[in-house]
Amino acid sequence: MEYRKLGGSDLEVSAITFGAWAAGGWMWGGSERKDAVDAIRASYDAGVTAIDTAPVYGQGLSEEIVGEAIKGLPRDKVQILTKYGLRWDDTSGEFYFKSKNNQGEEIDIYKYAGRDSVIRECETSLKLLGTDYIDLYQIHWPDPTTPIEETMDAVKTLIQQGKVRYAGVCNYSDEQFRIADGVVDLVSNQVPYSMVNRKIEEVILPYCLANKKSILAYSPLERGLLTGKIKPGHIFAEGDHRASHKFFSEVNINNVNRFLEKIKPLAEDKKASLGQLVLRWTVEKPGITVALAGARNSQQAVQNAQAMDLTISAEEIEFINNALAELHIEN
Repeated sequence: MEYRKLGGSDLEVSAITFGAWAAGGWMWGGSERKDAVDAIRASYDAGVTAIDTAPVYGQGLSEEIVGEAIKGLPRDKVQILTKYGLRWDDTSGEFYFKSKNNQGEEIDIYKYAGRDSVIRECETSLKLLGTDYIDLYQIHWPDPTTPIEETMDAVKTLIQQGKVRYAGVCNYSDEQFRIADGVVDLVSNQVPYSMVNRKIEEVILPYCLANKKSILAYSPLERGLLTGKIKPGHIFAEGDHRASHKFFSEVNINNVNRFLEKIKPLAEDKKASLGQLVLRWTVEKPGITVALAGARNSQQAVQNAQAMDLTISAEEIEFINNALAELHIEN
């Protein structure tokens, strides 16, 4: 495993970080708690020391599972990355979208990061995670109803209290990042990035490179699409958000699989899976510090971690990029 520091901080995390969204089951058609706990522990044994979660993932369940999984592990050897600012239990802020919880009950998700709310969310997360501090605390989505300065000042207070070590953001534009960074020293921006979703290369990536900030890339396997295991006609479990996502239309699944066939011989030559080759390509991109990879079970978790065992040359990256240039995604 390779370990990298976030921004200019001394917070060092594994280049492959465990993404615990699916562990909470919400929007993924449910999950098996024991499998999720085992996956996190197997991941740790394979060198993955950082875990990224959020309160909204299973409405507390993901954080609870992470807490259970790290129990007994040396706390200073684990980095907990969690978030705040998406509420399902409060109607303050801006309405985001309608959803259903793991029991099938309808819930409304709101973007809200008022000062008192941020402080309360942190206290709840600490309890669920079974810890007394969070290594990286990130706003989940921008809240247009609260001044960025108010939100970040709350996080600054939490840092002063020792409940949070470092501040990060998710899904922030360069301008939002600049404002927030003026209040509290930010180390990272967590944004979507994958072979088929490279929008951040236009502005966000150059901005973070220029300002020595880290990028945590989420959905680097594009929710499983880039593993090659999703075929046309795939039936998703009830409640799985991928069923209506544009990347999972029949035409895009076909287009992506044709691209994957082109790079498959390279993966085979390295005795690696397509997913491992994709993850390795992702963290080789200048400016990408971390790739977040989820896993449903121990086997997937270990496979993700082993992506860092691969070596990939500049010529091989160019070969992949050339194949990517021919890939068309329908909107």
